[in-house]
Amino acid sequence: METIGFIFGLAGAALGIMAHKRMSALEAKLKELKILEEDYSSGEGI
Repeated sequence: METIGFIFGLAGAALGIMAHKRMSALEAKLKELKILEEDYSSGEGI
């Protein structure tokens, strides 16, 4: 049972990392297009 939880945990972490990368890319593109302010921060320091 612990093995299944570990596998799901790894899959969840991988999906979270991919989502964070995509959000960072979107934020950079929106800043480039001047839709977001340059000093906008979505909380990457958390």
